Amino acid sequence: MTVERYIRLMAGAFVMLSLALGVEGSPLFVNKWFLAFTAFVGFNLFQSAITGFCPPGILLRKLGVKESNGGSCGTGGCC
Repeated sequence: MTVERYIRLMAGAFVMLSLALGVEGSPLFVNKWFLAFTAFVGFNLFQSAITGFCPPGILLRKLGVKESNGGSCGTGGCC
């Protein structure tokens, strides 16, 4: 998998997990404040699209995950 795919996978997993923990009808409900994490993930995706700064992308590259061919991660903007 490439850096861009890992970023998408992590963002999707975090959103689904925070929804499961924050929506009262969920069997995994803990507290409605977990919905703030959903907003945090969305905000980070938004800011990385504008600025091109993506800390998880930097970390994944340092861990040796390959870049996508011709994708946005090759230019520094991953999310």
